[in-house]
Amino acid sequence: MAADRIPFIVPEWPVPTCVRALITTRAGGVSRDRYASLNLGEHVGDDPAAVAQNRARLAAHLPDSPLWLTQVHGTRVASTSADRAGCAADASITREAGRVLAILTADCLPVLLADDVGGAIAVAHAGWRGLAAGVIERTVDALSVEPARLVAYLGPAIGPTAFEVGDEVRDAFVGIDVDAEAAFAPGAAGKWFADLYLLARQRLARLGTTRVLGGAFCTHGDADRFFSHRRDRITGRMASLIWLES
Repeated sequence: MAADRIPFIVPEWPVPTCVRALITTRAGGVSRDRYASLNLGEHVGDDPAAVAQNRARLAAHLPDSPLWLTQVHGTRVASTSADRAGCAADASITREAGRVLAILTADCLPVLLADDVGGAIAVAHAGWRGLAAGVIERTVDALSVEPARLVAYLGPAIGPTAFEVGDEVRDAFVGIDVDAEAAFAPGAAGKWFADLYLLARQRLARLGTTRVLGGAFCTHGDADRFFSHRRDRITGRMASLIWLES
């Protein structure tokens, strides 16, 4: 498949035209078997040559090489003005035109952020650990933009009917904010179905960011379109990317 045939998801959100964002699916690459086909993760056991070719196909659509992060389910926020590719972080920010931010996911929630004048952007990797620890709050703080001026887009993540978790996950959220109870539905004994999308919306709303789009996907339930670690364990990774045009 030619590079121009990569089937991107293009977020629909009310941001300035200089803000560009793309989200990959699992289609459009050369990886095989469990990683078929556009796996962009170098750390998941795929053939390194295939990953390199997949990243090259993606690069044809971008103004610069992405700031690929070493994601650790934490809250550190990298900056294109201070950090290099490979740094350990779970979010990144920039105010520089042409610098591409990226995170990799396969069930965790990608959160894209942009201010309403196209001056600052961010992307965050928000699995349940990162959400509970405050990765969204840390990212918004690092942007140094009034939260009400931000627009957020929630990319593909595991949906609320598929993400079954234990009491420890629910307690991590409800212990901080009782309103988080609304994001957990009873499952089997001692289990809960968690809504990452709602948890992220709640965190953003508490900060003052109320313009939040997206959140209508389920990576677990759509095997044709998305990688899912919960579903397949050994699998590839999608990328969520954002940059500013001049």
